[in-house]
Amino acid sequence: MQMSRKNRVILAVSALVVILVLGFAYFIKDRARTIDAATAQNLIENSLVRDVEIEGPYLYFKSGGARYRVPKDGVDIKKLYETTAVTIKEPNPYLADIFTVSILALLVIYLLRWARKNKEQREQQISEQIQLASELQKPADIRPIISNITFEDVAGIDDVKEELEEIIDFLKHPQKYRNFGIRMPRGVLLVGPPGVGKTLIAKAVAGEAGVPFFYQSGASFVQIYVGMGAKRVRELFKRAKSMAPAIVFIDEIDAVGKARGGMRNDEREATLNQLLTEMDGFEDSSGIIVIAATNKIEMLDDALLRPGRFDRRVFVSLPNKEERKSILKIYLANKPHYVDLDKLAQMTVGFSGAALSSLVNEAAIYALKSGKKVIENEDFLAVKDKVLLGKRKILTYGDEEKRIQASYQAAKAVTAYWLDVNFTKIGLLGDHFENAEKEIVSRSELLNKIKVLLSGDMMMHIHFHEHFTNAANDLKEARILAQDMVERYGMGERIHADVADVEKILEEAKLDVEGFVAQMEEGILRLSEEILKREIVTKEDVKEILHDLF
Repeated sequence: MQMSRKNRVILAVSALVVILVLGFAYFIKDRARTIDAATAQNLIENSLVRDVEIEGPYLYFKSGGARYRVPKDGVDIKKLYETTAVTIKEPNPYLADIFTVSILALLVIYLLRWARKNKEQREQQISEQIQLASELQKPADIRPIISNITFEDVAGIDDVKEELEEIIDFLKHPQKYRNFGIRMPRGVLLVGPPGVGKTLIAKAVAGEAGVPFFYQSGASFVQIYVGMGAKRVRELFKRAKSMAPAIVFIDEIDAVGKARGGMRNDEREATLNQLLTEMDGFEDSSGIIVIAATNKIEMLDDALLRPGRFDRRVFVSLPNKEERKSILKIYLANKPHYVDLDKLAQMTVGFSGAALSSLVNEAAIYALKSGKKVIENEDFLAVKDKVLLGKRKILTYGDEEKRIQASYQAAKAVTAYWLDVNFTKIGLLGDHFENAEKEIVSRSELLNKIKVLLSGDMMMHIHFHEHFTNAANDLKEARILAQDMVERYGMGERIHADVADVEKILEEAKLDVEGFVAQMEEGILRLSEEILKREIVTKEDVKEILHDLF
């Protein structure tokens, strides 16, 4: 049995303490001055001796404030008793032995206790290893559910529904696609902020297709023991294949699919490798679709995102005004209410589907406590702050902030359209720029992206004669892109990276976009009005407005 480092340290310290105590006592005792027998006898005869002790071969005594010792064989002990009016202390000859035996006994007791504790720890480790081996052999209890949720139960995700229709049709009629030689994506990644309904969407896909739905949280794969997570993944996919066609849904996949490197975690890496192996092992006709959800796509390992795994990525945004109306209508369907949905949707900018659910529930509770028979708009106003403060962070704007943000986003939309920087939609709560599938990108294209990122801030300066904090992220991204142009791609004036070149690129882009925004101000303001009404505009909307204007 091997002694742990902690026990070795404790044992060494205990022995050192004993040695120090004994050594200190001996040192104190032996500080006495040695004198000859004649001098000692003279002191004794003149009654100048006190505190006499006999210890070992020496006789110790004090005289005149000093301590002396003399070999006891050189002193007449009998005469000392007769002539000295002091008590002579003769220590117990067995005292040293008793002390030594006591110390040894304490050490033996300590060692026995240490040995017993180590034995118990070893037995516990063996027990845990046996339990682990048993767990590894025992099949996990993985059961699917049959979802009764359909897209009719999920409001505000029309774009997402369109992207997932093909998946549903494939699960319903797989033979149709096989006959045509079509390989459907093995994995679909739902990306969006918390509370937008990613899990609900996955259940709706399973409900629409009428196939078994296997739900697992990414955190459930992260086990204490190495090998357990990989085993769980293996058994999950084995069970799903036995019931194909089926959907495997992994919520918060970033818990297990985090990029490898840095702080190493053998269990998580083993689990991720097993997940990659299982997805690679799919046959095109297996009928298994893996749907995963995350709000941190930037943290995922590159191996998960490469073609052949999560081929399709669906971005689920916070709902716009019309989508919020649809969601609120569903949540209020079974509650007595007299609510202006248009006003309610207008005041809930930045709320996710989950936040709207909480808002409706809190308003219902408030109305009931107030003795009302129906829920009214004022009940929502009363609890709105409570819901907002109860959430980690919900982006919400006042009327003036909406006007500023709409102008800011409109400038980006017009600039992107004019400079041919691809986007699907731009609204109050964000934008969806498309990354071109190109390996080689020109300096002009990168510069155009910087101009788009700077255009909102330029609009603030031109129209409001002010700068606002909503430009922070875009300005940061523009600087990073300019640094990449100089440091990575050598697109500055010098081959070697120079801070001055970064500043020059940013200034060049700023001057160009400032003149463009000034010329397009009327079109930008008209587009901002549309954003205020609808909260979101597409590329086609921008094209239509600019075509009517020019």
